[in-house]
Amino acid sequence: MCFGKTMFIAGHARLPQGMAAKSVFDTLTITAEVDIKYGVILEASCTLATEQGQKYIGSLLKGASLKDGVDEVVDAIKTFYRGKATNALIAALKDLEIHFQKVQSEKIPLQK
Repeated sequence: MCFGKTMFIAGHARLPQGMAAKSVFDTLTITAEVDIKYGVILEASCTLATEQGQKYIGSLLKGASLKDGVDEVVDAIKTFYRGKATNALIAALKDLEIHFQKVQSEKIPLQK
């Protein structure tokens, strides 16, 4: 564990009607462990209904830097994810980015 070098953040968005996950959750959540200094997503998950979908989105997000913005990842989701949750995933990712930027502006000190 790297206490003080990573943070756990979440982004949320409403799910569209007719999705399997909608019967369990009202919102889609993307969670990520992020390197505080560089903004790189080390691990990510989401509340899609299937484990395969969760892993796939996690693999799309892993390695992306929130300091560079999320446009590249948004493009990857639009290109490679073909499901009803596309807009919710993008909205949750943008919410995650907003939370990261807020934390960055608070200048949380890294522990040595």
